[in-house]
Amino acid sequence: MNYIVVTGGAGFIGANLVLKLKEIGRTDIIVIDHISPRNKKNLRFLGNVIYFDKDEFKALIKKNKLPKISQVIHLGARTDTTETDKNFLKENNTEYSKILYKYSLKNKIPFIYASSAATYGDGKLGYDDSTRKLMPLNDYGKSKYVFDEWVLNNKRNPPQWVGLKFFNVFGPYEYHKGQMASVVYHGFNQIKEYGKINLFKSYKKEFRNGEQKRDFIYVKDVIDVILFFLDHPNLSGIYNVGTGQARTFYDLATSLFSALNKTPVIKFIDMPEELKEKYQYFTEAKIAKLRSAGYKQKFYPIEYAVADYVKNFLLKAF
Repeated sequence: MNYIVVTGGAGFIGANLVLKLKEIGRTDIIVIDHISPRNKKNLRFLGNVIYFDKDEFKALIKKNKLPKISQVIHLGARTDTTETDKNFLKENNTEYSKILYKYSLKNKIPFIYASSAATYGDGKLGYDDSTRKLMPLNDYGKSKYVFDEWVLNNKRNPPQWVGLKFFNVFGPYEYHKGQMASVVYHGFNQIKEYGKINLFKSYKKEFRNGEQKRDFIYVKDVIDVILFFLDHPNLSGIYNVGTGQARTFYDLATSLFSALNKTPVIKFIDMPEELKEKYQYFTEAKIAKLRSAGYKQKFYPIEYAVADYVKNFLLKAF
C-alpha cells in the first residue's frame, strides 16, 4: 500500500483534511504531529489512522525505514504569529520543511505544503502570489517566507510541488489553537458567556472601528483546494488560498449574531501594544493564478460559512 502523509494531521486544517480523505474513501493515511493536551482530542476524532510523532517520523526518514509513501501534504508548523523564538521557528517551520521536501525529491513523490499569507506583511507590496520581494511583519511569517524562497530557488524539485498561502482560515477543529483560533471561535464563546463580541479599535484614521478587513476563508474551501491539487499532479507553484474578497470584522461579527438569532452587541477594545506595529488592516488574496490553474469552485460567503460552523459544530460542541 502507498500511503499519503499528512503532517500536522491532528491540528486544525490537518484534521479537517484527514477526515475529508477518509470520507472519500482513503484508508492509506499516515498522520504526523506532536501531540499536546490541546490537540489530543483531534487525534481521537480522526479514528483509525496510522500515527507517528514528528520526531519519530524524522528519525524514520533518516533511517529510511518508512513504508512506501505516494504523497506528502505538509501542514505541520508552529503557527503562532506572536512567537518570538527565531531558532524554534527556524527548526519547526523552515528546517523541518526542508527535510520533507528533500525526502519527496529523493523518492519522486508529490509535495504540497502550507505557506501563509503572513509572508505578505502589511500588504504594501500587495497580495499577489507571483510576487517574491516581500516583507513579513513577524517571525512566523519570515520562517514561511524563507522556505518559500528556498523552494523557488531550488533547481531540482519533486514531480509536483505546491505551496499554499492560506489567508484567514476558520472552521471546525480549531479549538486547541488558543489565542490563535479565529475571531469566529472566540466571538462565539464571548456571545455565549457575555452576550457580546470584542473587536480591536482601529488606530488608522482611514479605517473606522470594525472596518479592518481580512480575506476570511472557510476551512471546507481550503480542503477543496488541497484536494484539487491532489487531483492535478501536473500543477506546481505557489498559490494564494483565499476567497479573493476582503470582508470587515464587523461583517464577521454580525454574521455570528445572525447565526445565533441574536441582536449584535459589539464592543471595541484597545489593541495590545505589542500588536499595534504588526497588525494587518487589510488582506485580500489575488486568486487569478488559482483560477487560471483550473480551480472553478465558488467560495462560501462568510454569512453561510459562519452559520454552518456555528449550527453544525460550535453549538453541538458547546
